[in-house]
Amino acid sequence: MKTILHKFVWGMLLLFASSQVQSQDIHFSQFFEAPLLRNPALAGLFTGDLRIQAVYRTQWQSVTVPYQTTSLNGEYKLPIGKSEDFLTLGGQILYDKAGTVAMTSTHVMPAINYHKSLSAERNMYLSLGFMGGLVQRSIDRSKVTTNSQFDGNAYNGSLADGETFTSNSYSYFDGTAGLSFNTQIGDNPEDNIFFGVAYHHFNKPSNISFYGDTKLTMTPKWVYSAGARMNTSEYSYVTFHGDFISQGPQTQVIGGMMYTYKLDDSFDPKYLIHGGAFIRWKDAIIPVAKIEMRPLAISVSYDANVSQLSAATGGRGGFEMAISYQKYINRDNSSKEAVRCPRF
Repeated sequence: MKTILHKFVWGMLLLFASSQVQSQDIHFSQFFEAPLLRNPALAGLFTGDLRIQAVYRTQWQSVTVPYQTTSLNGEYKLPIGKSEDFLTLGGQILYDKAGTVAMTSTHVMPAINYHKSLSAERNMYLSLGFMGGLVQRSIDRSKVTTNSQFDGNAYNGSLADGETFTSNSYSYFDGTAGLSFNTQIGDNPEDNIFFGVAYHHFNKPSNISFYGDTKLTMTPKWVYSAGARMNTSEYSYVTFHGDFISQGPQTQVIGGMMYTYKLDDSFDPKYLIHGGAFIRWKDAIIPVAKIEMRPLAISVSYDANVSQLSAATGGRGGFEMAISYQKYINRDNSSKEAVRCPRF
């Protein structure tokens, strides 16, 4: 059974690598902890000057060798002169290791986002962001097993696997562009809403096959995002996040909410607890818990699988943990001193 499963997983990886790529991008259940992966125009939409976030995900441990994904992103917000405009510099690093043949993917993506103020009375910004860099993918050829290595009685590792790879790795350049709009709601500057749209793989990367087929290109992906934060009392607020993703004929919808309670000061709290749930439509229900000890925050989530694969997984999907560091920098032109700046 284990050999059959390994062959199935290997066959699926080959299918993904040798066909036009359709909705195979890295994703997280705590997608709100990896904003650049959603849209580079979401960089800088936070309260502070500096934010660093890391997310670790492991999934399908109940089915095969666990798929493991790690994300690290950073953002640094800079006011422009004495105007209300801002510039955010950042970057995204991703590492993904999938399945029996250890198919790895490494992304190094610098990003830049310009925030243009649209109001002299309140926080209201239109942002344009770009992110692009190098992606490298590889497999461990020594772990490949195929039907060509079956000698009629059993598996024979001395036989050739029958695959005609030109290389065990390949790399390509990738790019994403995005727009976002965020604005204060009502008179409270802590109540905000945002909308965004991003166009991933706009350069339609080629050379994305282990077989060296230069005719294959990456299918562009659209990501539509929205979010809102609203106070419910002096000591609590709710935050909503949602994404709609479309890549070729494939779509994905994920969304949900978090409830937050301040444990000490209502105006400038140091300790907060968050709890909520998200739904990946027709795939998983995702409870999330988070604790903040500012400037640090730690969150955990777990995918309860409800898709057709749940019969094989027993409902067990993926575990995620995220750590973030977010604060103001002690400098003369800190955004803390600005009357208006992107906040969320």
